[in-house]
Parts: sequence; structure tokens; C-alpha cells
Amino acid sequence: MGRLFVISLEGNIYRCKHCHTHFALLDHLISRSFQCKHGKAYLFDRVVNVTLGEKEERAMLTGMHTVVDIFCVGCGSIVGWKYEAAEQKSQKYKEGKFILERFKVLGPDGSSYSLSQDAQLGGSDTDEP
Repeated sequence: MGRLFVISLEGNIYRCKHCHTHFALLDHLISRSFQCKHGKAYLFDRVVNVTLGEKEERAMLTGMHTVVDIFCVGCGSIVGWKYEAAEQKSQKYKEGKFILERFKVLGPDGSSYSLSQDAQLGGSDTDEP
């Protein structure tokens, strides 16, 4: 096994809730309006310091998608998924993009997200069965 190189980001950063490994910049955030099993999720166009799982077909509320789970390189926890392919034309914009589950990351201000916040915040684009 090779040496692990972790990319450090500067600016407003989303990072792992468990080990604080950097994942993405606020500038790379596309949408805060996604939902997953654990509540809110964010769509990013770029994410670093993750490893990819196996490709699988998932039936989501917005249709069938080919996705891979993404894991933190620091602690190995699953933090979201990457869209590889979308069946429906209206969902093609997601291809190559990443979902970070808000419950599993710290926001740019260092805040942690709790499930109780879901009751207060409504989400419009649900994409988890």
C-alpha cells in the first residue's frame, strides 16, 4: 500500500465530521437542496480526499442512477456518493457530481448538522430512496 497524500484546502471548507479531513470548498457547492437517508445533502462539482466504492444502480426518487459511494481517506467513513450516470435526461446534470451528506460533514463555519434541523429546514430535491 502506498503513502497517503491528503489535499489541504484553503477558504470556506466542508470537512469530515470524524477526522476533519478536507472535502470541498464552498465555491464548489452547486445545491443545498438535496435529501438523503440522514437528512439534508449537498451537491458539489468537486470533492477531494475521498475514495470510490463499487458502481451500483440505485432507484432514487428522481429515477435510476448509477452511483458509487464515497469514503473519507482519513477515517474510512462513508460520506456520500458520486453520480456516474443518470437514466433520465432531466437528471444528466448530476453526472460526475458528488453528494456529501450534511449529517456526516462539518460546514464551513465548523458547525455540525443534526437530524433535528431537518424538521426546521425543507428540502426540494430528494434523491435517496
